[in-house]
Amino acid sequence: MMKVKARGWFAAMLCFAAVTGASAQGLRGSQPQAVQAERPVDGIAAVVNKEVITVLQVEERAKELAGELRAQRLPVPPQNEMLKGALDELITQTVVAQEAESMGLRVTDRDLERALERVAQRNGLSVAQLRAQVSRIGLDWEDYEDTLRRQILFDMVRQRMADMTVRVSDADVDAFLKEREARKASGLEPPPPPPPPPPKPRPAQPLVLQISQIFVSVPESASEAQVAELRKKIDGIRARLRSGEKFSDLAIEVSDGAEASRGGDLGVRPASGWPEIFLRVARNLQPGQISGVIRSPAGFHILQVTGRAGGQPATPPPPPQQAQPKEPTGPMMVQQTKARHILIKTSTVMSDDQAKQRLLNARSRIVQGGESFEDVARVVSEDNSAPLGGDLGWLNPGETVPEFERAMDSLDPGEISEPVKSPFGWHLIVVEQRRSQDMAEQYRRNMARQELYERRARAQFEAWLQQMRNVAFIDNRMFRQTEQ
Repeated sequence: MMKVKARGWFAAMLCFAAVTGASAQGLRGSQPQAVQAERPVDGIAAVVNKEVITVLQVEERAKELAGELRAQRLPVPPQNEMLKGALDELITQTVVAQEAESMGLRVTDRDLERALERVAQRNGLSVAQLRAQVSRIGLDWEDYEDTLRRQILFDMVRQRMADMTVRVSDADVDAFLKEREARKASGLEPPPPPPPPPPKPRPAQPLVLQISQIFVSVPESASEAQVAELRKKIDGIRARLRSGEKFSDLAIEVSDGAEASRGGDLGVRPASGWPEIFLRVARNLQPGQISGVIRSPAGFHILQVTGRAGGQPATPPPPPQQAQPKEPTGPMMVQQTKARHILIKTSTVMSDDQAKQRLLNARSRIVQGGESFEDVARVVSEDNSAPLGGDLGWLNPGETVPEFERAMDSLDPGEISEPVKSPFGWHLIVVEQRRSQDMAEQYRRNMARQELYERRARAQFEAWLQQMRNVAFIDNRMFRQTEQ
Protein backbone atom coordinates (compact mmCIF):
# COMPACT_ATOMS: atom_id res chain seq x y z
CA MET A 1 0.00 0.00 0.00
CA MET A 2 2.66 2.47 0.97
CA LYS A 3 4.31 2.29 -2.42
CA VAL A 4 1.30 3.83 -4.15
CA LYS A 5 1.84 7.50 -4.76
CA ALA A 6 -1.08 9.77 -5.65
CA ARG A 7 0.00 12.19 -8.31
CA GLY A 8 -0.87 13.95 -11.52
CA TRP A 9 -4.36 15.20 -10.84
CA PHE A 10 -3.36 18.57 -9.36
CA ALA A 11 -1.57 19.46 -12.60
CA ALA A 12 -4.89 20.00 -14.33
CA MET A 13 -6.36 22.39 -11.80
CA LEU A 14 -5.47 25.68 -13.50
CA CYS A 15 -6.55 24.41 -16.90
CA PHE A 16 -10.09 24.56 -15.46
CA ALA A 17 -11.40 21.46 -17.27
CA ALA A 18 -15.07 21.72 -18.04
CA VAL A 19 -15.86 18.39 -16.40
CA THR A 20 -13.99 16.95 -13.40
CA GLY A 21 -13.63 13.58 -11.75
CA ALA A 22 -15.72 10.67 -12.82
CA SER A 23 -18.11 12.91 -14.74
CA ALA A 24 -15.42 13.04 -17.42
CA GLN A 25 -15.18 9.27 -17.55
CA GLY A 26 -18.40 8.56 -19.43
CA LEU A 27 -20.67 8.11 -16.41
CA ARG A 28 -23.19 10.61 -17.62
CA GLY A 29 -24.66 7.93 -19.82
CA SER A 30 -26.19 6.40 -16.70
CA GLN A 31 -28.43 9.43 -16.19
CA PRO A 32 -31.83 9.72 -17.91
CA GLN A 33 -32.01 11.83 -21.03
CA ALA A 34 -32.86 15.36 -19.95
CA VAL A 35 -35.55 17.67 -21.18
CA GLN A 36 -35.53 21.44 -20.78
CA ALA A 37 -34.41 22.21 -17.24
CA GLU A 38 -37.18 23.32 -14.92
CA ARG A 39 -36.77 25.29 -11.69
CA PRO A 40 -38.61 23.23 -9.08
CA VAL A 41 -40.93 25.30 -6.94
CA ASP A 42 -39.19 24.15 -3.74
CA GLY A 43 -35.72 25.07 -5.10
CA ILE A 44 -34.45 21.48 -4.81
CA ALA A 45 -32.67 20.25 -7.93
CA ALA A 46 -32.03 16.73 -6.67
CA VAL A 47 -31.97 14.57 -3.55
CA VAL A 48 -29.09 12.10 -3.16
CA ASN A 49 -29.99 9.64 -0.42
CA LYS A 50 -30.98 12.18 2.25
CA GLU A 51 -28.81 15.06 1.03
CA VAL A 52 -30.26 17.96 -0.97
CA ILE A 53 -28.68 19.68 -3.98
CA THR A 54 -30.30 23.07 -4.54
CA VAL A 55 -31.10 24.76 -7.81
CA LEU A 56 -28.88 27.65 -6.75
CA GLN A 57 -25.91 25.26 -6.35
CA VAL A 58 -26.50 23.88 -9.83
CA GLU A 59 -26.78 27.33 -11.38
CA GLU A 60 -23.65 28.55 -9.60
CA ARG A 61 -21.66 25.50 -10.71
CA ALA A 62 -22.91 25.88 -14.28
CA LYS A 63 -21.78 29.52 -14.20
CA GLU A 64 -18.34 28.43 -12.94
CA LEU A 65 -18.02 25.80 -15.68
CA ALA A 66 -18.96 28.36 -18.33
CA GLY A 67 -16.36 30.76 -16.97
CA GLU A 68 -13.72 28.06 -17.02
CA LEU A 69 -14.50 27.23 -20.65
CA ARG A 70 -14.33 30.90 -21.64
CA ALA A 71 -10.99 31.23 -19.84
CA GLN A 72 -9.66 28.47 -22.11
CA ARG A 73 -11.30 30.08 -25.17
CA LEU A 74 -13.48 27.00 -25.63
CA PRO A 75 -17.10 27.09 -26.87
CA VAL A 76 -19.76 27.16 -24.16
CA PRO A 77 -22.62 24.67 -24.70
CA PRO A 78 -26.25 25.79 -24.42
CA GLN A 79 -27.43 26.71 -20.93
CA ASN A 80 -29.55 23.58 -20.61
CA GLU A 81 -26.53 21.36 -21.29
CA MET A 82 -24.42 23.33 -18.81
CA LEU A 83 -27.07 22.86 -16.11
CA LYS A 84 -27.32 19.15 -16.86
CA GLY A 85 -23.56 18.71 -16.64
CA ALA A 86 -23.34 20.76 -13.44
CA LEU A 87 -26.11 18.75 -11.77
CA ASP A 88 -24.58 15.45 -12.82
CA GLU A 89 -21.21 16.52 -11.44
CA LEU A 90 -22.76 17.61 -8.13
CA ILE A 91 -24.63 14.30 -7.82
CA THR A 92 -21.39 12.39 -8.38
CA GLN A 93 -19.53 14.55 -5.88
CA THR A 94 -22.28 14.07 -3.30
CA VAL A 95 -22.18 10.29 -3.70
CA VAL A 96 -18.38 10.33 -3.33
CA ALA A 97 -18.55 12.64 -0.29
CA GLN A 98 -21.04 10.33 1.41
CA GLU A 99 -18.86 7.30 0.75
CA ALA A 100 -15.79 9.22 1.96
CA GLU A 101 -17.55 9.96 5.24
CA SER A 102 -18.30 6.28 5.72
CA MET A 103 -14.60 5.54 5.10
CA GLY A 104 -13.51 8.14 7.65
CA LEU A 105 -11.86 10.33 5.03
CA ARG A 106 -11.91 14.11 5.29
CA VAL A 107 -10.00 17.04 3.82
CA THR A 108 -8.18 19.07 6.46
CA ASP A 109 -7.16 22.70 6.17
CA ARG A 110 -3.56 21.53 5.86
CA ASP A 111 -4.53 19.24 2.96
CA LEU A 112 -6.03 22.26 1.22
CA GLU A 113 -2.97 24.43 1.94
CA ARG A 114 -0.63 21.81 0.46
CA ALA A 115 -2.83 21.46 -2.61
CA LEU A 116 -2.88 25.22 -3.17
CA GLU A 117 0.90 25.37 -2.76
CA ARG A 118 1.37 22.59 -5.33
CA VAL A 119 -1.02 24.22 -7.81
CA ALA A 120 0.72 27.58 -7.42
CA GLN A 121 4.21 26.08 -7.65
CA ARG A 122 3.35 24.07 -10.73
CA ASN A 123 2.29 27.29 -12.44
CA GLY A 124 5.25 29.37 -11.28
CA LEU A 125 3.17 31.47 -8.89
CA SER A 126 2.88 32.23 -5.22
CA VAL A 127 -0.44 31.41 -3.52
CA ALA A 128 -1.18 35.15 -3.38
CA GLN A 129 -0.61 35.44 -7.14
CA LEU A 130 -2.77 32.37 -7.73
CA ARG A 131 -5.53 34.00 -5.72
CA ALA A 132 -5.24 37.20 -7.74
CA GLN A 133 -5.44 35.31 -11.04
CA VAL A 134 -8.48 33.33 -9.88
CA SER A 135 -10.14 36.63 -8.99
CA ARG A 136 -9.28 38.13 -12.39
CA ILE A 137 -11.33 35.56 -14.27
CA GLY A 138 -14.34 36.21 -12.05
CA LEU A 139 -14.16 33.23 -9.67
CA ASP A 140 -14.77 33.67 -5.97
CA TRP A 141 -11.76 32.42 -3.95
CA GLU A 142 -13.91 30.55 -1.43
CA ASP A 143 -15.75 28.80 -4.28
CA TYR A 144 -12.38 27.88 -5.80
CA GLU A 145 -11.25 26.41 -2.48
CA ASP A 146 -14.51 24.46 -2.17
CA THR A 147 -14.02 23.03 -5.65
CA LEU A 148 -10.46 22.06 -4.79
CA ARG A 149 -11.61 20.43 -1.54
CA ARG A 150 -14.09 18.32 -3.48
CA GLN A 151 -11.40 17.24 -5.92
CA ILE A 152 -9.00 16.38 -3.07
CA LEU A 153 -11.71 14.26 -1.43
CA PHE A 154 -12.53 12.65 -4.77
CA ASP A 155 -8.88 11.71 -5.21
CA MET A 156 -8.61 10.40 -1.63
CA VAL A 157 -11.55 8.05 -2.22
CA ARG A 158 -10.12 6.96 -5.56
CA GLN A 159 -6.74 6.26 -3.94
CA ARG A 160 -8.35 4.33 -1.09
CA MET A 161 -10.32 2.17 -3.54
CA ALA A 162 -7.21 1.54 -5.63
CA ASP A 163 -5.25 0.56 -2.57
CA MET A 164 -7.96 -1.92 -1.57
CA THR A 165 -8.57 -3.53 -4.96
CA VAL A 166 -5.68 -3.08 -7.41
CA ARG A 167 -2.77 -5.50 -7.48
CA VAL A 168 -0.07 -5.76 -10.16
CA SER A 169 2.05 -8.90 -9.96
CA ASP A 170 5.55 -9.49 -11.32
CA ALA A 171 3.98 -11.81 -13.89
CA ASP A 172 1.70 -8.98 -15.03
CA VAL A 173 4.74 -6.73 -15.48
CA ASP A 174 6.63 -9.45 -17.38
CA ALA A 175 3.69 -9.96 -19.76
CA PHE A 176 3.27 -6.21 -20.28
CA LEU A 177 6.93 -5.68 -21.13
CA LYS A 178 6.99 -8.73 -23.40
CA GLU A 179 3.93 -7.48 -25.29
CA ARG A 180 5.43 -4.00 -25.63
CA GLU A 181 8.72 -5.38 -26.98
CA ALA A 182 6.77 -7.48 -29.48
CA ARG A 183 4.87 -4.43 -30.70
CA LYS A 184 8.09 -2.48 -31.11
CA ALA A 185 9.74 -5.33 -33.02
CA SER A 186 6.74 -5.63 -35.37
CA GLY A 187 6.56 -1.88 -35.99
CA LEU A 188 3.07 -1.69 -34.49
CA GLU A 189 4.09 0.59 -31.62
CA PRO A 190 2.44 3.96 -32.30
CA PRO A 191 4.76 6.97 -32.41
CA PRO A 192 4.60 9.33 -29.44
CA PRO A 193 2.06 12.15 -29.88
CA PRO A 194 3.50 15.49 -30.98
CA PRO A 195 3.82 18.10 -28.25
CA PRO A 196 0.87 20.50 -28.06
CA PRO A 197 1.39 23.90 -29.66
CA PRO A 198 2.40 26.63 -27.23
CA PRO A 199 -0.50 28.84 -26.12
CA LYS A 200 -0.89 32.11 -27.94
CA PRO A 201 0.39 35.02 -25.87
CA ARG A 202 -2.32 37.30 -24.60
CA PRO A 203 -1.77 41.03 -24.33
CA ALA A 204 -1.30 42.33 -20.81
CA GLN A 205 -4.12 44.43 -19.42
CA PRO A 206 -3.31 47.96 -18.12
CA LEU A 207 -2.34 47.81 -14.46
CA VAL A 208 -4.93 49.38 -12.14
CA LEU A 209 -4.29 49.74 -8.40
CA GLN A 210 -6.39 50.56 -5.38
CA ILE A 211 -4.15 51.89 -2.60
CA SER A 212 -4.61 52.96 1.00
CA GLN A 213 -2.04 54.82 3.07
CA ILE A 214 -1.08 55.73 6.60
CA PHE A 215 0.65 59.11 6.49
CA VAL A 216 2.75 60.84 9.15
CA SER A 217 3.39 64.46 8.19
CA VAL A 218 6.86 65.97 8.58
CA PRO A 219 6.82 69.80 8.69
CA GLU A 220 9.24 71.54 6.30
CA SER A 221 10.92 73.28 9.25
CA ALA A 222 11.30 70.10 11.32
CA SER A 223 14.63 69.63 13.04
CA GLU A 224 16.62 66.41 12.79
CA ALA A 225 15.42 65.46 16.26
CA GLN A 226 11.78 65.99 15.24
CA VAL A 227 12.28 63.95 12.05
CA ALA A 228 13.84 61.17 14.11
CA GLU A 229 10.89 61.23 16.51
CA LEU A 230 8.38 61.05 13.64
CA ARG A 231 10.37 58.22 12.06
CA LYS A 232 10.15 56.38 15.38
CA LYS A 233 6.38 56.96 15.32
CA ILE A 234 5.90 55.51 11.81
CA ASP A 235 8.14 52.53 12.68
CA GLY A 236 5.90 51.88 15.68
CA ILE A 237 2.84 51.96 13.44
CA ARG A 238 4.52 49.49 11.04
CA ALA A 239 5.24 47.20 14.00
CA ARG A 240 1.56 47.30 15.01
CA LEU A 241 0.58 46.32 11.47
CA ARG A 242 3.01 43.39 11.54
CA SER A 243 1.46 42.24 14.81
CA GLY A 244 -1.91 41.94 13.08
CA GLU A 245 -3.74 45.21 13.67
CA LYS A 246 -6.09 46.21 10.86
CA PHE A 247 -4.70 48.75 8.39
CA SER A 248 -7.93 50.75 8.02
CA ASP A 249 -8.42 50.99 11.79
CA LEU A 250 -4.89 52.27 12.30
CA ALA A 251 -5.29 54.74 9.45
CA ILE A 252 -8.37 56.22 11.12
CA GLU A 253 -6.54 56.36 14.45
CA VAL A 254 -3.11 57.75 13.54
CA SER A 255 -2.88 58.91 9.90
CA ASP A 256 -2.41 62.61 9.14
CA GLY A 257 -3.82 62.25 5.61
CA ALA A 258 -7.14 63.79 4.52
CA GLU A 259 -8.33 60.27 3.61
CA ALA A 260 -7.80 58.93 7.17
CA SER A 261 -11.55 58.93 7.91
CA ARG A 262 -11.98 56.47 4.99
CA GLY A 263 -9.47 54.06 6.48
CA GLY A 264 -6.69 55.62 4.40
CA ASP A 265 -8.33 54.72 1.06
CA LEU A 266 -6.77 56.81 -1.74
CA GLY A 267 -9.05 55.36 -4.42
CA VAL A 268 -8.55 53.40 -7.65
CA ARG A 269 -6.32 54.67 -10.47
CA PRO A 270 -4.36 53.29 -13.41
CA ALA A 271 -0.69 52.84 -12.65
CA SER A 272 0.18 55.96 -14.60
CA GLY A 273 -2.02 58.01 -12.27
CA TRP A 274 -0.07 57.22 -9.10
CA PRO A 275 3.01 59.16 -7.96
CA GLU A 276 6.17 57.38 -9.08
CA ILE A 277 7.36 57.10 -5.47
CA PHE A 278 4.22 55.08 -4.66
CA LEU A 279 4.18 53.09 -7.90
CA ARG A 280 7.74 51.77 -7.49
CA VAL A 281 6.60 49.97 -4.33
CA ALA A 282 2.90 49.26 -4.94
CA ARG A 283 3.31 47.64 -8.36
CA ASN A 284 5.05 44.66 -6.66
CA LEU A 285 2.43 44.19 -3.93
CA GLN A 286 -0.51 41.80 -4.05
CA PRO A 287 -3.90 42.72 -2.54
CA GLY A 288 -3.63 42.86 1.24
CA GLN A 289 0.15 43.26 1.30
CA ILE A 290 1.71 46.23 3.08
CA SER A 291 4.79 48.22 2.08
CA GLY A 292 7.69 49.27 4.21
CA VAL A 293 8.07 52.90 5.29
CA ILE A 294 8.39 55.32 2.36
CA ARG A 295 9.89 58.81 2.81
CA SER A 296 8.59 61.63 0.63
CA PRO A 297 9.10 65.41 0.84
CA ALA A 298 5.81 65.60 2.76
CA GLY A 299 6.55 62.92 5.35
CA PHE A 300 6.41 59.17 5.93
CA HIS A 301 3.98 56.77 4.25
CA ILE A 302 2.97 53.14 4.62
CA LEU A 303 0.95 51.78 1.69
CA GLN A 304 -1.45 48.87 1.40
CA VAL A 305 -2.63 47.59 -1.97
CA THR A 306 -6.31 46.74 -1.44
CA GLY A 307 -7.03 45.79 -5.04
CA ARG A 308 -5.33 45.37 -8.38
CA ALA A 309 -6.27 44.32 -11.89
CA GLY A 310 -4.45 43.95 -15.19
CA GLY A 311 -0.72 44.08 -15.64
CA GLN A 312 -0.64 40.35 -16.44
CA PRO A 313 -2.56 38.03 -18.75
CA ALA A 314 -6.20 37.87 -17.74
CA THR A 315 -6.32 34.08 -17.43
CA PRO A 316 -4.18 31.69 -15.40
CA PRO A 317 -1.31 30.13 -17.32
CA PRO A 318 -1.64 26.44 -18.17
CA PRO A 319 0.46 24.03 -16.14
CA PRO A 320 3.85 23.21 -17.65
CA GLN A 321 3.87 20.22 -19.92
CA GLN A 322 5.54 17.24 -18.29
CA ALA A 323 7.88 15.36 -20.55
CA GLN A 324 7.21 11.67 -20.92
CA PRO A 325 9.80 9.66 -18.96
CA LYS A 326 12.32 7.91 -21.18
CA GLU A 327 13.76 4.50 -20.53
CA PRO A 328 17.37 4.71 -19.36
CA THR A 329 20.08 3.73 -21.84
CA GLY A 330 22.81 3.25 -19.22
CA PRO A 331 23.30 2.85 -15.48
CA MET A 332 20.87 4.73 -13.22
CA MET A 333 22.35 5.06 -9.76
CA VAL A 334 19.72 5.64 -7.10
CA GLN A 335 19.96 6.17 -3.35
CA GLN A 336 17.75 3.49 -1.77
CA THR A 337 16.44 3.30 1.78
CA LYS A 338 15.57 0.12 3.68
CA ALA A 339 12.83 0.98 6.15
CA ARG A 340 10.13 -0.41 8.40
CA HIS A 341 6.95 1.28 9.55
CA ILE A 342 3.96 0.90 11.83
CA LEU A 343 0.66 2.20 10.43
CA ILE A 344 -2.51 3.13 12.33
CA LYS A 345 -5.39 3.98 9.99
CA THR A 346 -7.95 6.65 10.82
CA SER A 347 -11.67 5.96 10.50
CA THR A 348 -15.02 6.90 12.00
CA VAL A 349 -14.04 4.97 15.14
CA MET A 350 -10.34 5.95 15.15
CA SER A 351 -9.71 9.69 15.21
CA ASP A 352 -6.44 11.41 14.35
CA ASP A 353 -5.72 12.03 18.03
CA GLN A 354 -6.41 8.41 18.98
CA ALA A 355 -4.25 7.06 16.14
CA LYS A 356 -1.39 9.39 17.03
CA GLN A 357 -1.60 8.40 20.71
CA ARG A 358 -1.47 4.70 19.82
CA LEU A 359 1.73 5.34 17.89
CA LEU A 360 3.22 7.34 20.74
CA ASN A 361 2.51 4.39 23.03
CA ALA A 362 4.11 2.02 20.52
CA ARG A 363 7.15 4.28 20.24
CA SER A 364 7.49 4.32 24.01
CA ARG A 365 7.44 0.51 24.07
CA ILE A 366 10.35 0.47 21.60
CA VAL A 367 12.46 3.40 22.85
CA GLN A 368 11.89 3.07 26.59
CA GLY A 369 10.58 -0.46 26.99
CA GLY A 370 13.27 -2.11 24.92
CA GLU A 371 10.93 -4.04 22.60
CA SER A 372 12.05 -4.48 19.00
CA PHE A 373 10.43 -2.43 16.26
CA GLU A 374 9.59 -5.64 14.39
CA ASP A 375 7.74 -7.21 17.35
CA VAL A 376 5.69 -4.10 18.05
CA ALA A 377 4.86 -3.73 14.34
CA ARG A 378 3.54 -7.30 14.19
CA VAL A 379 1.13 -6.58 17.04
CA VAL A 380 0.16 -2.94 16.43
CA SER A 381 0.48 -2.12 12.72
CA GLU A 382 -2.59 -2.18 10.47
CA ASP A 383 -0.58 -2.36 7.24
CA ASN A 384 -0.10 -5.44 5.09
CA SER A 385 3.54 -5.36 6.13
CA ALA A 386 2.67 -6.12 9.78
CA PRO A 387 3.40 -9.90 9.55
CA LEU A 388 6.88 -8.96 8.27
CA GLY A 389 7.52 -6.67 11.23
CA GLY A 390 6.62 -3.60 9.14
CA ASP A 391 9.36 -4.32 6.58
CA LEU A 392 8.94 -2.24 3.44
CA GLY A 393 12.08 -3.51 1.76
CA TRP A 394 14.32 -1.24 -0.29
CA LEU A 395 12.50 1.95 -1.26
CA ASN A 396 13.41 4.18 -4.19
CA PRO A 397 12.76 7.93 -4.29
CA GLY A 398 9.15 8.64 -5.20
CA GLU A 399 7.77 5.23 -4.21
CA THR A 400 6.01 6.53 -1.10
CA VAL A 401 3.74 9.50 -0.56
CA PRO A 402 5.59 12.81 -0.01
CA GLU A 403 4.81 13.09 3.72
CA PHE A 404 6.24 9.63 4.37
CA GLU A 405 9.29 10.16 2.16
CA ARG A 406 10.19 13.50 3.72
CA ALA A 407 10.08 12.04 7.21
CA MET A 408 12.02 8.94 6.15
CA ASP A 409 14.73 10.96 4.39
CA SER A 410 15.30 13.04 7.53
CA LEU A 411 16.16 9.98 9.65
CA ASP A 412 19.58 8.50 10.30
CA PRO A 413 19.93 4.69 10.19
CA GLY A 414 18.54 3.27 13.43
CA GLU A 415 16.55 6.42 14.25
CA ILE A 416 12.81 6.13 14.92
CA SER A 417 10.55 8.96 13.77
CA GLU A 418 7.86 10.75 15.70
CA PRO A 419 4.30 9.98 14.45
CA VAL A 420 3.95 11.03 10.78
CA LYS A 421 0.61 11.80 9.12
CA SER A 422 -0.06 10.70 5.53
CA PRO A 423 -3.24 10.10 3.49
CA PHE A 424 -3.13 6.49 4.71
CA GLY A 425 -3.08 7.31 8.43
CA TRP A 426 -0.32 7.73 11.04
CA HIS A 427 3.11 6.07 10.83
CA LEU A 428 6.19 5.33 12.88
CA ILE A 429 9.21 4.92 10.63
CA VAL A 430 12.65 3.46 11.25
CA VAL A 431 15.47 3.51 8.69
CA GLU A 432 17.68 0.42 8.74
CA GLN A 433 20.14 0.99 5.87
CA ARG A 434 20.87 3.13 2.84
CA ARG A 435 22.71 2.19 -0.36
CA SER A 436 23.35 3.28 -3.96
CA GLN A 437 22.01 0.88 -6.56
CA ASP A 438 21.86 0.70 -10.36
CA MET A 439 18.12 0.87 -10.95
CA ALA A 440 17.90 1.05 -14.74
CA GLU A 441 16.10 -2.29 -15.10
CA GLN A 442 14.04 -1.77 -11.97
CA TYR A 443 13.05 1.68 -13.20
CA ARG A 444 11.84 0.15 -16.46
CA ARG A 445 9.75 -2.37 -14.53
CA ASN A 446 8.44 0.25 -12.15
CA MET A 447 7.23 2.41 -15.03
CA ALA A 448 5.43 -0.60 -16.50
CA ARG A 449 3.93 -1.45 -13.09
CA GLN A 450 2.73 2.12 -12.62
CA GLU A 451 1.10 2.22 -16.04
CA LEU A 452 -0.70 -1.06 -15.36
CA TYR A 453 -1.71 0.13 -11.92
CA GLU A 454 -3.18 3.39 -13.22
CA ARG A 455 -5.12 1.60 -15.95
CA ARG A 456 -6.63 -0.85 -13.49
CA ALA A 457 -7.25 1.77 -10.80
CA ARG A 458 -9.12 3.93 -13.28
CA ALA A 459 -11.31 1.05 -14.46
CA GLN A 460 -11.96 -0.20 -10.92
CA PHE A 461 -12.91 3.25 -9.68
CA GLU A 462 -15.26 3.91 -12.57
CA ALA A 463 -16.98 0.56 -11.97
CA TRP A 464 -17.21 1.23 -8.23
CA LEU A 465 -18.57 4.74 -8.73
CA GLN A 466 -21.14 3.50 -11.22
CA GLN A 467 -22.23 0.90 -8.67
CA MET A 468 -22.50 3.54 -5.91
CA ARG A 469 -24.67 5.71 -8.15
CA ASN A 470 -26.83 2.73 -9.07
CA VAL A 471 -27.57 1.83 -5.45
CA ALA A 472 -27.99 5.43 -4.23
CA PHE A 473 -31.44 7.00 -4.00
CA ILE A 474 -31.30 9.84 -6.54
CA ASP A 475 -34.40 11.97 -7.04
CA ASN A 476 -33.58 14.23 -9.99
CA ARG A 477 -36.20 16.98 -9.87
CA MET A 478 -34.56 19.34 -12.32
CA PHE A 479 -34.39 16.99 -15.31
CA ARG A 480 -36.92 14.28 -15.97
CA GLN A 481 -36.89 11.38 -18.41
CA THR A 482 -39.13 11.94 -21.42
CA GLU A 483 -41.34 9.51 -23.23
CA GLN A 484 -39.63 8.47 -26.45
